Amino acid sequence: MIEAAAARLEGHARRTPLLSSPFLDDIAGRRVLVKAECLQHTGSFKYRGAWSALSALPDETRARGVIAFSSGNHAQGVALAARQLDVPAVIIMPRDAPDLKIANTRALGAEVVLYDRASQDRDAIGKHVAAERDLTLIRPFDDAQVIAGQGSVGLEIAAQAGAAGIGIADVLVCCGGGGLTSGIALALEGHAPGLRARPVEPEGFDDTARSLAAGEIRANAPGRVSICDAIVTPQPGRLTFPVMRRLCGPGLAVSDEQAQRAMALAFARLKLVLEPGGAVALAAALFQPQAVAGDAVIVVASGGNVDGGVFTQALDRFAP
Repeated sequence: MIEAAAARLEGHARRTPLLSSPFLDDIAGRRVLVKAECLQHTGSFKYRGAWSALSALPDETRARGVIAFSSGNHAQGVALAARQLDVPAVIIMPRDAPDLKIANTRALGAEVVLYDRASQDRDAIGKHVAAERDLTLIRPFDDAQVIAGQGSVGLEIAAQAGAAGIGIADVLVCCGGGGLTSGIALALEGHAPGLRARPVEPEGFDDTARSLAAGEIRANAPGRVSICDAIVTPQPGRLTFPVMRRLCGPGLAVSDEQAQRAMALAFARLKLVLEPGGAVALAAALFQPQAVAGDAVIVVASGGNVDGGVFTQALDRFAP
């Protein structure tokens, strides 16, 4: 399924580079290679899964339109794929999502419906709108075609790591619900079995790490806040968790401050703009080197959709 999704993505998704810097290598104490998915269309890997899911729908179903819920990156991916395929899209977004993500989703032609995270249920809103308008729900991670599309990142990593002479390494992946992590893990299983996917999350939202340790799904406690909005989810997905349990190494968690430090270093050393949630994997590689084995580590920089104020704060505080 991943290979089929990658074939549909050919000519649509960008093949993002695998970047390195001797300055980052020195901090981590090993070779660090950064898969720059922040350079993907709409600024994150989410476009891959969105195109995969929409392009796999039957023509009549797709023509009626799609609906998605997202804090921003999945929203933009679905909005762009829908525009390219000339189908209507409705996106349910939290009112406190970054202004840039809301504005970009609207600019891409989607209808945005805002809700209050504290008092409203996005699933209930989405089900109501979908039923009322006969729209197909494109889930942000717990969808087989979305997982397959994200798995195309893993196919590229396998080829690029092989070309770089890396056959054994941990692949650190920014993880929310697990769509990207599980897709990469499945791709590596078939194409680069010496590479092991490992999820990285914000402290306080390490539901995947705790679930992997427990062998069953664990949820995050409500009410906590993180600047890593892109990867804050209640718990791993029904489809994604069994894959991660079978194929992934132990999860890691980083602080908001470590994510901001990684943002500043990515900009200074690689000229990449990362959002906090898109920087947690790099943060783990740089600031928790004892948790990673081997002479090299591969990091997925999953997204770069960050408001200017958040980005400049990271640079002001932590620029090298």
